[in-house]
Amino acid sequence: MSPFTGSAARTSDWEHLRVRLTDGVATVTLARPDRLNALTFGAYADLRDLLAELSRERSVRALVLAGEGRGFCSGGDVDEIIGATLSMDTAQLLDFNRMTGQVVRALRECPFPVVAAVHGVAAGAGAVLALAADFRVAGPSARFAFLFTRVGLSGGDMGAAYLLPRIVGLGHATRLLMLGEPVRAPEAERIGLISELTQEGGTDRAAQELARRLADGPALAYAQTKALLTAELDMPLAASVELDASTQALLMNGEDYAEFHAAFTEKRPPKWRGR
Repeated sequence: MSPFTGSAARTSDWEHLRVRLTDGVATVTLARPDRLNALTFGAYADLRDLLAELSRERSVRALVLAGEGRGFCSGGDVDEIIGATLSMDTAQLLDFNRMTGQVVRALRECPFPVVAAVHGVAAGAGAVLALAADFRVAGPSARFAFLFTRVGLSGGDMGAAYLLPRIVGLGHATRLLMLGEPVRAPEAERIGLISELTQEGGTDRAAQELARRLADGPALAYAQTKALLTAELDMPLAASVELDASTQALLMNGEDYAEFHAAFTEKRPPKWRGR
């Protein structure tokens, strides 16, 4: 995303999220614990806009997405979203569904790694938010459920039919998206849905440690790796290796590449600057 901004000022207060920035690590917490962090129209819009702002500012090197209370996110609020959409016309429904997809795109396209810290339930849209992260760190209590068919909608919501087969394979994705059955932590780890399984109560700490490791690393290299992983999902091999070659040629002109050589020669850790 381009770092150039227009006249709009930086948002000073996010009504639907809790945001903390510490030494390049942003922690974004869904904060409706009484409703298992069920998403509202405002929460979707805040996530979309926050990710855009952080991407432009280039001050974030890693982001942790977490949920307050007993679970990560139970999905769209039944009353505030499902109830409200019943009275919308097609144009309004299309606007809403496009917005939810924009959140997923923002998670995939932001130039920093995203770590989802999943405890308890990650259901419906909450499961897709975790799916769109680059890493899913989860505890033994975590359970994922793609519930869209359970409410009479397509299982391929918010990009789930694109992302899930690429992470767990078509067979598992078909089962999870069609049946909507919960996937508990041991199975989620086995099929590749979880990146790291932690001890009970250790999810937030492990997610922060991973984010810190990423933030202290070569940010530009990570950003380009993330971009290539997303872009090359739909490319033939010839186009992929050409894009890889162009990307590496650009990075080889960067400060971090020269810094690695200097650090190696001087027998010291590299001082990554993300340039």
